[in-house]
Amino acid sequence: MRCEKIKLKSGQIRWECVADGPRDPVTGKRNQITRRAIKQKEAKNKVLAAILDLEENGFDNKKTKNITFDEATSRWYEMYQVLGHKDSTLLRRRKDVLVLNRHLAKHPVAKVTHYMYQKVINTLFADYSRNTVKGIHGTANQIFKYAKKNKWVKENPATGAEIPKEQKTVVEIKKNNIEEKFLDHEELEEFLNAVVKHGKLYDKERFYTLAFSGIRPGELCALQKSDLLFDKEVIDITKTLYNEKNNMRDYVLTPPKTYGSVREVPMEKVVLDMLRNVVLENDKRKMKLRNSSINYWNTMDEYHDEDFVFARKNGYPYTTIALNTRMNQLLKYTNITKRATPHIFRHTHVSMLAEAKVELPTIMKRVGHDDSATTMKIYTHVTNKMKKDAPVQISNLYGNILERIQF
Repeated sequence: MRCEKIKLKSGQIRWECVADGPRDPVTGKRNQITRRAIKQKEAKNKVLAAILDLEENGFDNKKTKNITFDEATSRWYEMYQVLGHKDSTLLRRRKDVLVLNRHLAKHPVAKVTHYMYQKVINTLFADYSRNTVKGIHGTANQIFKYAKKNKWVKENPATGAEIPKEQKTVVEIKKNNIEEKFLDHEELEEFLNAVVKHGKLYDKERFYTLAFSGIRPGELCALQKSDLLFDKEVIDITKTLYNEKNNMRDYVLTPPKTYGSVREVPMEKVVLDMLRNVVLENDKRKMKLRNSSINYWNTMDEYHDEDFVFARKNGYPYTTIALNTRMNQLLKYTNITKRATPHIFRHTHVSMLAEAKVELPTIMKRVGHDDSATTMKIYTHVTNKMKKDAPVQISNLYGNILERIQF
């Protein structure tokens, strides 16, 4: 704090004290607090009281009262994006913000009431799934918390908001939805038969790897030659591929979804042999390009030599969207009616392990789940089904002995 004596226009002498107060919450600019009094101590106390009032009650000016929702959102995102979140998380937040701004952008954030916000949530539920609305609500809650912290709003209007629920029919209630999340034995066999019969480049290797490893599609696309530990018969999972614009050159390799996702996945030898052949073919292609008498670099973009297992002709990795497209095309050769994406093989692998009587902690470690409700539901469903089938299995195995019972 700086204090000095000044002479007013009236000729009177006063003490003037100046100190930095909280920055303007709208502009972010430096805000100096100036107060005057006959005595220096009195002027100092006035400055300190003004600063305390701003810290506790915020700026009571038109700029603060009129800051719009999209302005508040922009400032929140500036802070949020430097906190070390993954690119995929940032993309999800940006999409949520776009949706929220369609409804609230130019509303003063201080005037967004709980009733107004609940109406927005109810409107969104008509156009999006419940899980999507939950995600949007989570983003809005963070924005309003940030606004409250900066004294732009007195209360968080998202607090206590309810996400609507769909009214299920009797048929839907009776239907076991967990079975929709994975392929059963017959469905998996049918799909893989379609892959073998109608598959194109890398289809067989990619979908067999997904089914027998449980790795995520992004982890599959990020696989590089050094990740295939053939001597140990494992795949080393340390990264995932993120590609916001689906442009092959704009990919980013990021850490897997969670800390527990960094893992070594034991693999079936026959699947590893397929992957070994892919790596050998990749090496041959690179060697041929280097030794070619044709100037390869003039006929094609520079070769991207990062040793991706599933690489295009120019070395760039395939994206998860490309993988999803191939799966949709292959599903047309099957009778599978489930809404299946490449992620379904992750859940399918959980069911395979459960059917093989692998314990739940081992399964979760293998698929890289620290805590997954879906994994537990699938495990419980499969193991319970096995218990129900136990009498039939016993009858099949020991029927000749049971037949000897006389009544």
